[in-house]
Amino acid sequence: MNDVQVWLGARVFDGARFHDDSALVTQGGRVRALVPAADAPEGAPIDLEGGILCPGFLDLQVNGGGGRLLGQGEPEAEIVAICAAHGALGTTGVLPTLITADRGVTRDVIAAGVRAAHAGLPGFLGLHLEGPHLDPRRKGAHDAALIRPMEEADLAALIEAARALPALMVTLAPEAATPAQIAALAAAGVIVALGHSDTSEARARAALDAGAGVVTHLFNAMSPLQHRAPGLVGAALDSGVWAGIIPDGIHVAPAAFRVALAAKPGRVFAVTDAMAVAGTEARAFTLNGRRILREGGRLTLEDGTLAGADIDMPGALRWMIADARIPPETALAMTTRVPAAVLGLRDRGHLAAGARADLVHLSGDFALRGVWRGGVPVT
Repeated sequence: MNDVQVWLGARVFDGARFHDDSALVTQGGRVRALVPAADAPEGAPIDLEGGILCPGFLDLQVNGGGGRLLGQGEPEAEIVAICAAHGALGTTGVLPTLITADRGVTRDVIAAGVRAAHAGLPGFLGLHLEGPHLDPRRKGAHDAALIRPMEEADLAALIEAARALPALMVTLAPEAATPAQIAALAAAGVIVALGHSDTSEARARAALDAGAGVVTHLFNAMSPLQHRAPGLVGAALDSGVWAGIIPDGIHVAPAAFRVALAAKPGRVFAVTDAMAVAGTEARAFTLNGRRILREGGRLTLEDGTLAGADIDMPGALRWMIADARIPPETALAMTTRVPAAVLGLRDRGHLAAGARADLVHLSGDFALRGVWRGGVPVT
């Protein structure tokens, strides 16, 4: 059966650069070729009538969506809802993210993630556990009563989870885990991220040397960069570590955003840090018994503390390009190719031959027009 699809009429971003007057050829849910439009083979034509065709977005920090928040009692349903809500928003692969929780909730979420992976849940890439091994001085919206140092039982549980999940990212503070524990996690395949920390530069570098490879939402929930006390921000900007960043204009100012990209070209990726309201019109929700308010593009606790972000990937792209003045190629790579590299995914984040036909169609001003997983429309 000939299931060749030929995608025409849009500029194509292949994960690194734009191609004009080109056709993307897919077959069997995979990219077959990217060719000049004049050389397109026979197949089912899909005329996009302008705009931009790019790889599906990847988001490595997604707390919730579709009215659900991970860790609130029904982890399987929560993971399904998060993957579905963000798929409809153009994010074809996510790491559902559990913020600081007790051992029982964490265990249940991991078990649900393993089942989702075995079932082949569309869009599910693995899990991100943000906490509980953080610095309470930089807790943000996390529950201080649940924050604690890593113990050997925690280490063993995380190593076991990493063996069972397609990917496991763990955000911890260098103050809450030893270099030996970080090294053991990294050796087991855990993607160790540093965040929610008041650490010194020296301690941050020790954690990086031990195997931590990512910094979580750069600049937020960490001590600010000072010229005599660079801290985690300084260590991140002055090393090859990957760094997630929230591009909503609230968490990071445009100038600081550009500084990060100038210091770390090709090493910064966009995350939404999205919460339950993503993909909904809801004005509030509950996080571990605390009310989170949604107003003016902000999500906050009742005391004003930021609690995640109210943004989706198309909105993040628009802000990066229009407000932070980031080149479109850089902004698009930060939502596709770079996060794929963080997870070591060879068949996502780009449109070279063999890649999954996970696609997003955007208008010229980066509004979402269409989403496909494996060449099949996402609704």
